[in-house]
Amino acid sequence: MEFTLNQIAEMLNGRIEGDGSITVNRIDKIQEGKEGGISFLANEKYEPYIYETGATAVIVSQDFVAQKSVKTNLIRVKNAYTGFTQLLEAYALILKSYKTGVEQPSYFDESSSIGENHYRGAFSYVGRNCTIGNNVQIHPHAYLGDNVKIGDNCIIYAGSKIYKNTQIGNHCEIKSGAVIGSDGFGFAPQEDGTYKSIPQLGNVIIEDHVSIGANTTIDCATMGSTLIKKGVKIDNLVQIAHNVIIGENTVIASQTGISGSTEIGKNCVIAGQVGIVGHIKIADKTTIGAKTGVPKNITSSGQTIFGFLGMDIKNFLKSYSLFKKLPELQDRIKELEKKG
Repeated sequence: MEFTLNQIAEMLNGRIEGDGSITVNRIDKIQEGKEGGISFLANEKYEPYIYETGATAVIVSQDFVAQKSVKTNLIRVKNAYTGFTQLLEAYALILKSYKTGVEQPSYFDESSSIGENHYRGAFSYVGRNCTIGNNVQIHPHAYLGDNVKIGDNCIIYAGSKIYKNTQIGNHCEIKSGAVIGSDGFGFAPQEDGTYKSIPQLGNVIIEDHVSIGANTTIDCATMGSTLIKKGVKIDNLVQIAHNVIIGENTVIASQTGISGSTEIGKNCVIAGQVGIVGHIKIADKTTIGAKTGVPKNITSSGQTIFGFLGMDIKNFLKSYSLFKKLPELQDRIKELEKKG
């Protein structure tokens, strides 16, 4: 599928430097660009490639200043990374084959309803009293329990399990193997040393424009709702416990675990293998580095937290620099003791 540079520039609200009538049919990395491909430059360390790339066109930011002659055509946009992301999104929509119709065998309870232009794959299951919107794709082996609600333009990928009473908004993606609404980890210790299971009676609510990664688990609330607010992006293999609240536009990387009843603010960035204890609050715009343990509330917005038993990253780096010097400091102490 081919597009002229003029068409792309119009879509990105950009400005052409070169021949706008030339067509491209492929997206390339700038260092691997060849004729017919379009690339982008957003990181200055890749700038040398723009002078030698074979790509037909490169998307650059408005303030890009070439240090020598550029042979390729340029499309200048406000922000090259954002512009290229828009192009990728549009390209993905073109490539994505939206299926419609119903494959058999599959099960759809007669008490449930589904909107227009839907797709239900083979061996999918939809339980009682479900309400499903327009343009929803339910792929093979996906399971929807009773009383599930799903908005418009959602994709439920193969093998996903959505337990009863879960509510999912519009424009959401639930990737393969994700489990939404399973019982929270609730057990009461008994006098004889055993544990008694606490019924988990709540549900999970997922708002609009949320992406849930493959094999991620989100537990239902003990009472009330586990809440994933709009715009949240969750990676693969993440565990979110009962009654957790994730604020708007927060992103969470793989292998993170969030314990029960914790509230995470909006626009937070949580890196991989982070462990967060239960019943705490994390302020808006907090960044938590990989493998950090978070044992208490983070009350100030905009902090970066790092380290086992997480602390402010500047304090952590100062402490770590001293830690590395401990053997040297120990030797000096021994020398001083001998002199004393």
